[in-house]
Amino acid sequence: MQTYLKTLQSEFESNANPKIAAQQKAYMRNQFEYFGIKTPQRRELQKPFLSKEFLPKKSEAFQIVKILWQKPQRDYQHFAQELAFKYKKELEKEDIALFEFMILNKSWWDTIDFIAPKLVNQYFKSFPEERDFYIKKWLESENMWLQRSAILFQLKDKEKIDTYLLTFIIQTLIPSKEFFINKAIGWVLREYSRTNPSWVIDFVKKNEYQLSNLIKKEALRLIKN
Repeated sequence: MQTYLKTLQSEFESNANPKIAAQQKAYMRNQFEYFGIKTPQRRELQKPFLSKEFLPKKSEAFQIVKILWQKPQRDYQHFAQELAFKYKKELEKEDIALFEFMILNKSWWDTIDFIAPKLVNQYFKSFPEERDFYIKKWLESENMWLQRSAILFQLKDKEKIDTYLLTFIIQTLIPSKEFFINKAIGWVLREYSRTNPSWVIDFVKKNEYQLSNLIKKEALRLIKN
């Protein structure tokens, strides 16, 4: 495990670009440090670390994820979440604890928007009996990032989306004034409009006076009048 971490660190450090790092940091409101490696280059660099022959066993990999999540450079968190996704077919019921840790720490849209539709989505598909408990818990938490995760975990489910649950989640969070909540609601509705535009139009009409202008604008963006 230590060799894996040290080699990854060496790769990132040897490809660092301070100028790009400064731009990335500014874009993310100076919340995180960066090596200055753009996403396509990072994904090339990390390929060997995610290849089947070099992947650590799951228990070690999830320890690595937690270690990387606490490092200052954002590149590590981006790598860590992609590492975790490699084990999507090996999930265990207790793994939700790691995903909650990832949501609640170093929280910002760039990680939540991977964790929710990929890691959380796969977890709830693997353990459907856990879904309602955690969605209710997250909605009641008053934590914006847990709530955003509840909204976005179905983002890519297309015709398999649970519209009853989606309606419940949105109506629970409609009073929120948080930009990242309203943006996420608009986004999931917009994405679903690719599959079922009539449902989205009907939903917006039924809730027109409760939905913010941002939600309505995003929800209907792809629908032609």
